[in-house]
Amino acid sequence: MNPAMTVADGPRLLLVEDEPDLAAALQRALEARGFAVTCCGNGSEAMNRLRHDPPALLLLDLTIPGLDGLQVLHKARAEQIGVPIVVLTARSAVGDRVVGLNAGADDYLGKPFDLDELEARIRALLRRHGRDTEAVQRCGRLQLDRAAGAFYVGEQVLELTPREQALLKALMATPGRAVAKERLFRLVFPMATEVQFEAIEVVAYRLRKKLAGSGTALVTLRGLGYLLREDAAT
Repeated sequence: MNPAMTVADGPRLLLVEDEPDLAAALQRALEARGFAVTCCGNGSEAMNRLRHDPPALLLLDLTIPGLDGLQVLHKARAEQIGVPIVVLTARSAVGDRVVGLNAGADDYLGKPFDLDELEARIRALLRRHGRDTEAVQRCGRLQLDRAAGAFYVGEQVLELTPREQALLKALMATPGRAVAKERLFRLVFPMATEVQFEAIEVVAYRLRKKLAGSGTALVTLRGLGYLLREDAAT
């Protein structure tokens, strides 16, 4: 993974984590949930980004090289950088949480953490700080309630498997624009090591059937990937 790589889909998050495998896995998981994630591995780079290209929210590990997480917190708040900050760390003792919150963190999650809980806390902070302005995304009659993480066709909930949901969230973030099949595979199967690449086609086929009558079409672009668009015929 290129540590500077970001995918501009949803609210921009900066993830500061010096363990490359963990950073890559968390980046893929959050992108599958509709966020745009940039990664960096040290506190000095994090401060530079906060000063010159502030994200919607910062995910900050405390044990990082250069400036550690607490120093980043102190400097960011001393410079009146108002970006909401969630601390993600293995230091889960009550005293550590108090120190982090007193230093300026808005929230604190100990590792390991549940991704659903992390997403809920991120979205709550974004709403509180007015940085998650698009609470509902639409394409045709299809709607994504981002706070609930649920898809609706009209008033009816669209029943999806987790993989179908991950694929649809990725496509819903950029309706009318092609998303490469390789990228979708990484988002739909973020932790899989023995899944065949063609498995993404099976997920797309099943999702396309479920979208019938929704006013939304999942289109295959051979050699490019897939896109989501309004379907005037339904």
